Amino acid sequence: MLLFLSQEPEARPGPPPPGAAAAAAGLGPAPGMSVCGEAVGAGSLPSELVVHIFSFLAGPDRLRASAACSHWRECLFYPALWPRLRLSLRVSPAERPRLEFLMRKCGWFVRELRVQFAADNYPSGGGGAAAAAGEGAAAAGDGEAPPLCPRWLDLLRTYLELVLCVLSSVRNNRNLQKLSLFGDISILQQHGSISNTYLGKVDPDGKKIKQIQQLFEEILGNSRQLKWLSCGFMLQIVTPTSLSSLSNPIANSMEHLSLLDNHIPGNTTLITAVELERFVNLRSLALDFCDFTAEMARVLADSNHVPLHRLSLLVHSVSIMHKSLDSMPEDENWKSLTRNSTNLRVYIMAFDVKSDDMLRILKPSIPLERIHFDSYITCVSGAVVDLISRQYDKFLTHFILMNDVIDMSGFPDLSDNRNEDPLVLLAWRCTRLSLLAVHGYTVWAHNLIAIARLRGSDLKVLEVTEESIDFDQGELADQDVDPVHNLIEQVSLGLGRPWHAVMDIELLSVFTEPTRHFYGEMQSFSEGI
Repeated sequence: MLLFLSQEPEARPGPPPPGAAAAAAGLGPAPGMSVCGEAVGAGSLPSELVVHIFSFLAGPDRLRASAACSHWRECLFYPALWPRLRLSLRVSPAERPRLEFLMRKCGWFVRELRVQFAADNYPSGGGGAAAAAGEGAAAAGDGEAPPLCPRWLDLLRTYLELVLCVLSSVRNNRNLQKLSLFGDISILQQHGSISNTYLGKVDPDGKKIKQIQQLFEEILGNSRQLKWLSCGFMLQIVTPTSLSSLSNPIANSMEHLSLLDNHIPGNTTLITAVELERFVNLRSLALDFCDFTAEMARVLADSNHVPLHRLSLLVHSVSIMHKSLDSMPEDENWKSLTRNSTNLRVYIMAFDVKSDDMLRILKPSIPLERIHFDSYITCVSGAVVDLISRQYDKFLTHFILMNDVIDMSGFPDLSDNRNEDPLVLLAWRCTRLSLLAVHGYTVWAHNLIAIARLRGSDLKVLEVTEESIDFDQGELADQDVDPVHNLIEQVSLGLGRPWHAVMDIELLSVFTEPTRHFYGEMQSFSEGI
């Protein structure tokens, strides 16, 4: 299904004249009206008045109202009514004709365009994301590419066609201020990239990929008002030379830049420190952690650069495998950056990163506000959680710990060989903590109660899956108390609101769609300056 949302124009007009709102409310032609002694219907209203009426209606109501007559239908896509267009597209051939129609109508004038390409109903044979990742890992270990079924090839082919449709429709739009593209095909990229062999099957001579890259560069080159550029997990749309298409005035005035793509091979980066020097007005930035070097930190810390407010970093095991951490910012670089950007806050997502690498990455002076761990192969250690609670107690507000490692011995216990549970210490030390989500790690019932009591109503979100919760033998042996009921009651009392464990992990989007969750959170994190 094609879903599109448009927000109302910033400057809303005054109240409509008497009778006009009634015509719109009826969603059909108004009864005959007498104007200068002549009977007319709603179809005879001036276009300006119809557009004025439409401006008071929500998007779905506008669509229904436009069915009244051909004249109203023509007024539906008046530019002032659609300054922002947000699309969520299934990668399906059925989307293409509707997408082409919508982009033909709106692509040339829309000021804010956000598109998400969603690959649902993964045709990987029933294993979902974890299975695809596991198969990819096994194949990568053998030095061979994981096999793709015919449906994946069809999905890739359709994906390329939809991307071409979107980009070609906005190539000459000089009013574009915000462009955000997200491609939810990360399963195909879990372990490095979609090899040229796969792409060769759907794009034998590489013409479509080259056309997509050229269109993207053409959009950047033609832009005159672009302030926000965000591209996440989009297959080969951005190249290391893409940003050079931006004119200096546009680069100088850019406020947000997001380039997240673990498909880039080897040591290649999408932006260099030299290129970053042009973006002097940047207030929020999102990059692969391995691309964010000490030299980049020095560029952003320069007094010629406006203070940076938001920095989102994706730490991916694939990037660490192909790139080195030797160029990452040291603690002195972070100190210098925070001196120039006193309100800087950092958001990190670590995808299958080893604990030893995380201990190297987490420098004391990082103003870390949010961190999200997601694992399919390796698990986070209690030492990492303890380090986070000690170093970032003044900043941390969001802590997400997800694990889908298949281990017949059960979930890992962070509190093993420790006097205190690291999650309880996190809740105790991090007084600004407002979100805690855990799956795939053992959370003891008494520790969960302690967390609720420590943070109380300030902990706005506490999501722990039922299968992650365990009980002491003493709690289970007490015949007079139902341990599950007691847990729910005590946690609810601690939080000051009703609470229940997450019963169905598939309903937890942060688990089922980690990259989509990260990208969405990164967008709102960057906008919340």
